Amino acid sequence: MKKLKQLLPILFLLSLAVQSQNKASVEKSIYGIQTGILGVWGYNESKLTNSIALRSEIGLDAGFRGGSNINTVFVLTPTITIEPRFYYNLKKRSKKGKSILKNSANFLTLEFFYVPNLFVISNTRNVSVANSLSIIPKWGIKRTIGKHFTYELGLGIGYYIDLDDSRFNDTVADLHIRFGYTF
Repeated sequence: MKKLKQLLPILFLLSLAVQSQNKASVEKSIYGIQTGILGVWGYNESKLTNSIALRSEIGLDAGFRGGSNINTVFVLTPTITIEPRFYYNLKKRSKKGKSILKNSANFLTLEFFYVPNLFVISNTRNVSVANSLSIIPKWGIKRTIGKHFTYELGLGIGYYIDLDDSRFNDTVADLHIRFGYTF
């Protein structure tokens, strides 16, 4: 009986440790790079709570402009993005035995997307972009293939703010398809 009383606290602590390991949660910190149809980005996701991660991203977005009377113009411009992501189905995926590695789950986010007019890489001279901020609520999915490769899909509609000229504020849509590598 004496040995059982000594063993009970140890068993209790072990059961707590096992329960905390089975608790579905976003990862503490993830670094990665992604590319899509129009750009390349480096990012970090840092854990805020078990289901919320703060994603910070810096990258280069690409774009095209052209028409029947205008030569096609290609631009590459820097972007900065901050977004808290709520991964809402981590527990469900974990219970079904599906991977939640590298935050593989569906998410809701509020994206703050800033385009500074620092520099523009283009095939045409004297091209600039407007200093702008977009605030876009989005839904998306993120999945991991193997241990390091990821893909991500997202869709949202939000508000575009031209920081240089408020007459050009408007609604903006965002669809992203990205493939990446996490470290």
